[in-house]
Amino acid sequence: MNSLASIAQSCMSAAMLRLDASADNIADGQTPGYRRQFVQQESQAGGGVTTSVAQASEPGADLAADIVEQMISSYSFKANLHVIKTQDEMLGSLLDLHA
Repeated sequence: MNSLASIAQSCMSAAMLRLDASADNIADGQTPGYRRQFVQQESQAGGGVTTSVAQASEPGADLAADIVEQMISSYSFKANLHVIKTQDEMLGSLLDLHA
């Protein structure tokens, strides 16, 4: 089983990749023939996620979906960052008790 920090870091990486893909979609969405990118996530057995970027089969833009994806990615990143901060605080408290 992975540590909380490594699980949260893999989720933060996935959120960053989703943010990048949606930013590319927003920037290039009006280009003729552009196919939207999306990120596929799969959970790992020990915790965390693996990600891969894929392209939609049909060309076309969906600005609303990409803006929502950016918001979701931002919230996901912040939530996992909070997990890492909380783990560090708990470890610090534990070390203070045993010092």
